[in-house]
Amino acid sequence: MSYARLTSASSANIAHPSTSLGDILERVLDQGLVIAGDIRVNLLDIELLTIKLRLVVASLETARQVGINWWETDPWFNGDSARLEAENEKLRKELRQLKSSSDSDDSRRESDDDRQREHA
Repeated sequence: MSYARLTSASSANIAHPSTSLGDILERVLDQGLVIAGDIRVNLLDIELLTIKLRLVVASLETARQVGINWWETDPWFNGDSARLEAENEKLRKELRQLKSSSDSDDSRRESDDDRQREHA
């Protein structure tokens, strides 16, 4: 860290630390920075909207040290998105099968109801 010398009117020398943007960024990434806040929109004491903001700025190393490592298991960030897309397609196919079996069950019930009405 560099120090700048300032001279006051009384000619006393006082050392003040001079920090650059690089020094600040290094400190933030090394130690981490958390910014938290809530935004609430009320109208006549009725809460219409609440936004909770949580921002963490840190290096990956610092984040891992405090237990933040979601990017390691998130398939969209670790390159395993193909597996996730295949799983989604499989689930869509199962859903279509369930819907079609449900539709055929509904049509069978309707025809059974029609037969019962005819016999009544």
